[in-house]
Amino acid sequence: MITLHKSWHAVLEQELQKEYVTKLKEFLLLEKRTGRQVFPKDEDVFNAFSKTPFEDVKVVIMGQDPYHGVGQAHGLSFSVQNGVKTPPSLQNIYKELESDLGIPRASHGCLENWAKQGVLLLNATLTVRAHNPKSHYGVGWEKFTDAVIEKLVQREDPLVFILWGNSAKEKCETIISQVNHPHLVLSSAHPSPFSATKFFGTKPFSKANDFLQRSGKTPIDWRVDLT
Repeated sequence: MITLHKSWHAVLEQELQKEYVTKLKEFLLLEKRTGRQVFPKDEDVFNAFSKTPFEDVKVVIMGQDPYHGVGQAHGLSFSVQNGVKTPPSLQNIYKELESDLGIPRASHGCLENWAKQGVLLLNATLTVRAHNPKSHYGVGWEKFTDAVIEKLVQREDPLVFILWGNSAKEKCETIISQVNHPHLVLSSAHPSPFSATKFFGTKPFSKANDFLQRSGKTPIDWRVDLT
């Protein structure tokens, strides 16, 4: 498995030495040895961290599980690789983006342009067995991503945490509430078709940018089709 970007490795050095990380590596190796198909590809597992170094993070968008279909997951929450059909939740995110900021719906589902600007697209678990959602829950990833969130919350410079759905809220709000912090937390329903009516109209993108500007930071250009 590809290692973490050096900025994240420095921040998480002690975490990476813990026993559960060793067991997590052993679990993933066993998955391979037994012929399990695991997504994303090894080189994409830490894609969120490669595209968004620790010191560059401005916004965190918390997801749950990588997409479990062939060719979809590439290490960024809610994002799919170019050429892959845009999933329903992401289509609803684009609808809200258009309503919020007037940005036309993107022609693809790859959110790398967000990641390169400081949007950490983080899933609670970073791998999944093909066609088997949540199959890698409880093997150590949640502890690791909890540590990531803790390190971000401890930062003194203001960040935005965008939490869509109960899973994201339950994971992050407990950690965030334990620390006096300068961050903005935006919680709402998940953009999936099952809860989208409560998601629409929440304006997370404009709220995030307003906060970043008030904090003296460059806002995110939320256009996905940037060249």
